[in-house]
Amino acid sequence: MKVFDNTTKRIFLASWVSINQAEATKTPLTQLPRSAAQSYCDLLHPLRQKVDRIQVRDRELAHRLCKLIPSQCPFERDVKLFGKTLFHIPPMCKLNPLYEEVVGLRFRALCYLADECGEDVSQYC
Repeated sequence: MKVFDNTTKRIFLASWVSINQAEATKTPLTQLPRSAAQSYCDLLHPLRQKVDRIQVRDRELAHRLCKLIPSQCPFERDVKLFGKTLFHIPPMCKLNPLYEEVVGLRFRALCYLADECGEDVSQYC
């Protein structure tokens, strides 16, 4: 059995096109109102910058960061009773406002260990 026998033979792409181009160019462009996400003052911005500026240049620090920062969210769970899944608790790590920066720091530590130190980082994956 071949895979392409069960796939779509033709792909159609569609898009919206303005029929009257002259009318479309006469309408004035107005600026959209700023969203609430853009207008608030980011209180964590200095802390985000500080975490982003951490440079991993020490083998011990890199090992410590890789051990402290988990590779997967530790809060994600399946609640089971008698072998049946009752409900699923989703990963809440992305609710952390510094999630991207912390994961980036762990990645930099892994890259330092692999590239600069030549160590096997499979134990941290």
